[in-house]
Amino acid sequence: MTKPSLPELLHAAVTAVGGTERPGQVTMAEAVAEAIDDNAHLLVQAGTGTGKSLGYLVPALAQGERVVVATATLALQRQLVERDLPRTVESLHPLLRRRPEFAMLKGRSNYLCLHRLHEGVPQDEEEGLFDQFEAAAPTSKLGQDLLRLRDWSDETETGDRDDLTPGVSDRAWSQVSVSSRECLGATKCAYGAECFAETARERAKLAEVVVTNHALLAIDAIEGAPVLPPHEVLIVDEAHELVSRVTGVATGELTPGQVNRAVRRAAKLVNEKAADQLQTAAEGFERLMELALPGRLEEIPEDLGYALMALRDACRTVISAIGSTRDKSVQDEDAVRKQALASVESVHDVAERITNGSEWDVVWYERHDRFGASLRVAPMSVSGLLREKLFTDRSVILTSATLKLGGDFNGVGASLGLGPEGAEGDDLPQWKGVDVGSPFDYPRQGILYVAKHLARPARDGDRGDMLDELTELIQAAGGRTLGLFSSMRAAQLAAEELRSRIPEFPILLQGEETLGELIKNFAADPKTCLFGTLSLWQGVDVPGPSCQLVVMDKIPFPRPDDPLMSARQKAVEEAGGNGFMAVAATHAALLMAQGAGRLVRASGDRGVVAVLDQRLATARYGSYLKASLPDFWYTTDRNQVRKSLAAIDAAAQGAEAGTAAQ
Repeated sequence: MTKPSLPELLHAAVTAVGGTERPGQVTMAEAVAEAIDDNAHLLVQAGTGTGKSLGYLVPALAQGERVVVATATLALQRQLVERDLPRTVESLHPLLRRRPEFAMLKGRSNYLCLHRLHEGVPQDEEEGLFDQFEAAAPTSKLGQDLLRLRDWSDETETGDRDDLTPGVSDRAWSQVSVSSRECLGATKCAYGAECFAETARERAKLAEVVVTNHALLAIDAIEGAPVLPPHEVLIVDEAHELVSRVTGVATGELTPGQVNRAVRRAAKLVNEKAADQLQTAAEGFERLMELALPGRLEEIPEDLGYALMALRDACRTVISAIGSTRDKSVQDEDAVRKQALASVESVHDVAERITNGSEWDVVWYERHDRFGASLRVAPMSVSGLLREKLFTDRSVILTSATLKLGGDFNGVGASLGLGPEGAEGDDLPQWKGVDVGSPFDYPRQGILYVAKHLARPARDGDRGDMLDELTELIQAAGGRTLGLFSSMRAAQLAAEELRSRIPEFPILLQGEETLGELIKNFAADPKTCLFGTLSLWQGVDVPGPSCQLVVMDKIPFPRPDDPLMSARQKAVEEAGGNGFMAVAATHAALLMAQGAGRLVRASGDRGVVAVLDQRLATARYGSYLKASLPDFWYTTDRNQVRKSLAAIDAAAQGAEAGTAAQ
């Protein structure tokens, strides 16, 4: 029997999911198949509506090797495992003559821990464990969540937190889950044979396609102990998020609360001398943190250096002491000991990392209104780590709607540890970039409007003219507005002001409800507007007339006092590069491309992306940022935009009236 061709396979899969074939999807599938065959690396920009998940799943399933697909968001993981993969596998079965198995794999703390659930949680202040179900009042929110978790544990097949609806608070979940460091291990645990996390790992070992998240991919790369099963092909979807997720996993933190928790957990398990040493070191660290001012520490101050060495040494003493003592009076000692060790080891590791002082690390203090001060350490760059750990021994496909910034892939490539496209070099992975376009007709479907007449935004300055402009735009659009703000404070101020100015248009504000609920309510009523910050720039998918105006209050450069971003910028400058363009402008371009992508989600969508920051039209870097956005029709004419919005609103109202009359 002849081997089915890629177009045949793609046609079968697209038909099965009820989609339509698009030229970009075919181009993408062919490029992915070629990269896998050549064991090469590929960056694919595939615009919204291309159908990119089938564009990589079909060639990946056809080649028959083991594939790991890593995504940034829960929504896409669910879409792959619950919709795209089952239908694709079924549709390809008659052609491939096999049914590839697939599985989802996440970090251990995402799964319910049966030991914690049945034996209780090691308690900090007392010996042994306590029953969290008895301790929480059944009438309290925590108590109700815990009782629901106990009932759910009897019926769930996966134990996966994301399968529990409605969800529970982080506090409740922490009572029934463990980190990988706190886990007793399947062989030592009384519930090892039924463990949900172990079952998921076993399933992943047998699957041909493993769906995971960027964080687990980062842990797999950084910690050296393989978490993912061996695989020949790695596909990173939502790849524009990868660098920030890997940075997050590689960031360490120390807070007085965390150190004191380690002291309490270890105190009952070690001799008095070791416990006192850790207690004294913790008190010294806490005194220093009370005086900590936010900002980067280019050099570690002497007093902080001594405090961290004292913590590191005390933690070492406690770790040795915990290993050599047994205390029969402690109930379920293994679990108590494991949790104490996990706490002390994490304090030790961060204290040692900062004390050792790598030139590749950035160290800074942060202050939080509610949680007080924290000491943080993050890698200056993760590009070297990614080059070394990601692009060896397998073919890597990275895809997203936004990988081509300023007109080429080199900016994103550099952040991933890749040299310029086509560059030759022994230690440079070879790669190719392909832009398969979008099925949407951006110049006809959307307008990019820059409010050139507004005053240049000053940091935390009064932006009365911007609020006037925003009010008029919302009125012209008849509501239907997604407001993307560069800070939460700006979003709150705008919501407060506009609620009193134009009460006829309800304004939802991020933080006042869960994100899912806000997006649902925004989509349900065309007159409603939704304002918010970071997660809205990339997390909203509302096709149709409810979102016909996307407003950005200003270009989302990183804050000038962001220690990590400013350190990265400075490092590029010291190496002879343009730090502003490499770091700040790239960061802004990525967010703006994602934000502008909220407007056109379907072929019938029409609307305006309005940027209320004149710098997009006047500054030198404006052309780089514009080249990163969809190819909308461009104008700075405010009257033209109001007329266009009013016409789009009238057409939408007409369509709504027609639907209502049917």
